[in-house]
Amino acid sequence: MTRGLESVRWGTNGLAVELADIPLVSPREFHEACVNLCLAGARITACCAVPSPHRRNLEVLVALARDDRGEIGLVRGEVSSAGSIPAVSAALPQAQAFERELFEEHGIRPEGHPWLKALRRHPELAQSGGRENDSSHPFFQVGGASVHEVAVGPVHAGIIEPGHFRFQCHGERVLHLEIHLGYQHRGAEGLLLRSSPARRLVVAESIAGDTAVGHALAYCGALESLGGVEPPLLAQTLRGIALELERLANHVGDLGALCNDIGYLPGAAWFGRLRGEFLNLLMEMSGSRFGRGLLVPGGVRFGVPAAWVRELGARLDSIERDLRATAELTFDSPSVLSRFEQTGIVTAASVVDLGLVGPVARASGCARDVRHDHPTGIYRFAHVPMALAHSGDVLARALVRWIEVQRSLTFVRDRVTALPSGPLAEAPPPSRPWSVALSMVEGWRGEIAHLAVTGEAGGLLAYKVVDPSFHNWLGLAIAMRGNQVSDFPLCNKSFNLSYAGHDL
Repeated sequence: MTRGLESVRWGTNGLAVELADIPLVSPREFHEACVNLCLAGARITACCAVPSPHRRNLEVLVALARDDRGEIGLVRGEVSSAGSIPAVSAALPQAQAFERELFEEHGIRPEGHPWLKALRRHPELAQSGGRENDSSHPFFQVGGASVHEVAVGPVHAGIIEPGHFRFQCHGERVLHLEIHLGYQHRGAEGLLLRSSPARRLVVAESIAGDTAVGHALAYCGALESLGGVEPPLLAQTLRGIALELERLANHVGDLGALCNDIGYLPGAAWFGRLRGEFLNLLMEMSGSRFGRGLLVPGGVRFGVPAAWVRELGARLDSIERDLRATAELTFDSPSVLSRFEQTGIVTAASVVDLGLVGPVARASGCARDVRHDHPTGIYRFAHVPMALAHSGDVLARALVRWIEVQRSLTFVRDRVTALPSGPLAEAPPPSRPWSVALSMVEGWRGEIAHLAVTGEAGGLLAYKVVDPSFHNWLGLAIAMRGNQVSDFPLCNKSFNLSYAGHDL
């Protein structure tokens, strides 16, 4: 076992260990452990700065996932007296955003980082460890005859979140795309630390508005791991149903949005209408079309009426018939295929290098799905086959979504027909002091990770949220290389990343 690594096979409630059981290693050993583990097949899931229990400085805690073994590793490293660590991103590009965040939020300098610049904060507002950043953002530029720059955003023509996209182009061909975000930065992690326990769940549900169930489940999972409680089987089942309904609503909506971006109006209209059916089912479960208020630590707040359970099968059958007819019409259309195929390709090597997750990774042939590799809750008992494609283009990302729609429908139908009885929740006991918990959920965009560290008396000492968009925004930039500027809306929608989830 590599020194500095506490390797634990995934348990029923996620990962929970005492902080003292994770060896504290030197900056050099920390760098070696992270690099060696990733070269051996692990990938970085979360990274955060943690106040040292015995000193006044900070430590760095990294969680790594080994999907092929269902294992999670934790590496805990010292920060040098100069406030720095050796940059892991010099060898592992997937670490680049995590290290930029450490510098931006905590002033921990990753020495040797390939290009250390703002991740979320803007020059006129940014401070790193009390030091002002440069007065301008150092955008990458390409020189040469006929090379020009196209700037898009942060204010867009549609009603979408703000983000700035800077294209370096030769004619219509994109040589490089740089994405600069941060306009949605709200200090969500700080709110989680400062808020009352009752308010924290509301904050977690608001991290990414279209992933309320996914982030609420990850938050509850972290608390349940720290308290050592397992929700009742009925609660686990209802949580799984809600998570898959959230996946269905968003995947179906994305398929419609992809059709809309290429002017294929039959698909846009029908997929758009069917998205509403799944949002309505979530509303009937929770009182909110986005599933807010359903989950609580230890279980769920509401059960489902018997009449709803009896009717759901027939309603799903009707929705599925319309979905299949629309999907067949869409994917059999030459005009659709000609725009989807060979557009925005992301190779499997890029997925591994950049640490991409979710349907984006699976569309490039990389088998990464928390429900399969690190299952918790109902997914320990109800297997969802993984959907894979291999071409890595817009078509592959659309097909992965369509396959997952069909499998999520099967999951929901099967779970409702065998709904267990029992209590809805079991209140978790107080969190264990000086402990670390990692909760992972396969949201509809991909892996959601919540890393919680407790201090004295079990209070939160540090809390890290990693939305799948944090991993995948750089993948969108790579996907655009060699494509036309006019392909950007389609490529962007095929990723459909969250600005707020990245910016926190």
